[in-house]
Amino acid sequence: MLLVWSGQAVSLVGSAVLRFAFIIEVWSSGEQATAVTALSLCALLPQALFSPFAGAIIDRIRKRSALQIADIGGLLTVGALTLVHFFGGGLEPWQVYPATVLLGVSAAFQLPALTAAVPLLVRKDQLGRANGLLAGARSAAGICGPALGGVMVALSGIGAVLVIDLASYAFALIGVRIVRMRGDKVPEGAGAPRTKITAEAVDGLRYLFRHASLRDMTVNFCTVNLVMVFGFAVIQPMVLLKSGNGALAAVNSAIGVGGVVGGLLMAAWGGPKNRGRGMMLGIVGMCLTAQLAMSLAGGVAGWCAAMLLGSLLMTLVNASMQAIVQTKVPHEWQGRVFGAVMFLSQISVPVATAVSGPLADHVFEPQAADGAGVFVLIGPLFGDGPGSGMAGMLFLAGVAGLAVALWGLASRSIRDIDVLLPDIDDTPAEPGGPRAEGGEKDDDAVRA
Repeated sequence: MLLVWSGQAVSLVGSAVLRFAFIIEVWSSGEQATAVTALSLCALLPQALFSPFAGAIIDRIRKRSALQIADIGGLLTVGALTLVHFFGGGLEPWQVYPATVLLGVSAAFQLPALTAAVPLLVRKDQLGRANGLLAGARSAAGICGPALGGVMVALSGIGAVLVIDLASYAFALIGVRIVRMRGDKVPEGAGAPRTKITAEAVDGLRYLFRHASLRDMTVNFCTVNLVMVFGFAVIQPMVLLKSGNGALAAVNSAIGVGGVVGGLLMAAWGGPKNRGRGMMLGIVGMCLTAQLAMSLAGGVAGWCAAMLLGSLLMTLVNASMQAIVQTKVPHEWQGRVFGAVMFLSQISVPVATAVSGPLADHVFEPQAADGAGVFVLIGPLFGDGPGSGMAGMLFLAGVAGLAVALWGLASRSIRDIDVLLPDIDDTPAEPGGPRAEGGEKDDDAVRA
């Protein structure tokens, strides 16, 4: 577990450095929120759309092989960018976008494969702690990445950043190659005729919708992401517009610190006993801190405090959700189910990201400056300076996200998921169907 964790942690740091460098690259070409959100869209859309297919492929092969696919994909993409930069006359800003798309496809493999591999590396009662460590590694990258990326872009340019990320992917690949996972094998019947990948991807979606608690949890996450990401997408351009690159590096580092603290807390604690209720309360806290408080904060210190607390809570929420799927879904179906969860819970993210940038540039910022539209009411909270319109967007997203989180907390199928959906045993599911051991209680009885 520690070998895989260390390899992924190093890779995540390298990717965070490159991601920050990409943001600075596209922002410097025109200082438009649309450019920054378009870059996020290039990462999120392929990851969301390809996740169900990646999950189906993951369930056909060893989990170690699936992790290698993700690392090799990143290695080849960053390697190509490195060659273009050093031997092709330099990297152009437009080339960042297709590279980000390819990295998004690789990421579609990484999370389902890594999450499905965790039960092969630790005992069932340690899943919450292991998920916390992995979440902490992702957040640690958020600390080192922006700081290191800002320094390297200023001193050495993007070339050095590309070399570091290339080395980090190689290190992660070596770690995955060395490790041996308990029970990791090609599923039975791998040599027999198979249904199409598309059909198997759809099977993961059908599995979710056959279990009311999993379905309702995923739909709630989808809705939460839709309204919250509408605000989150403009945080980076808002901070850049108000205070510049140094402030953005500080805010991103605070996000990383919060995630590391949350990961360590999860690793020591194991998570709430009632994971459904804990998830929803965590989302309520995220809305109050990372959105409402973030929008109202007047400077870098307030932004950092708000995002640190929000990131801490996000780590607890995500680790709890992953542990729920790991304990409620048969292992041979986890790739498809995690892929389906990622698709349904994240497909709203590109939608929110796509509209937030143009709305910030062409609607909210002008309205804030003129005191028009919704800023007739909320203008006194945010003022009329640069970035005030984006702060208003973040505030409205927080109000909507809070309402959705409270809806999830009121839903018994989500709140009591640990009771309504029994844990599976450690034996493979019977051939011919993805039925979890014990099944779920009557579908009509669990609806809120």
